[in-house]
Amino acid sequence: MKISINQLPHELSEPATLADAVACIQAQPPFAAAVNLQFVPQSQYHHWRLQANDRIDIIAPVTGG
Repeated sequence: MKISINQLPHELSEPATLADAVACIQAQPPFAAAVNLQFVPQSQYHHWRLQANDRIDIIAPVTGG
């Protein structure tokens, strides 16, 4: 299945979850994730089923002033 993670194309085996997408790019905490602009709580990553062409954004916090 083709998806987009942080605007880059990726291919995942079906069925895939948000946890699979996070593992695909080896994201290191802390970060937040959204699927198609909808925030997903970390407790739901393993349950959130992805669909072909989903857009996933994985965002790390930025510090500074």
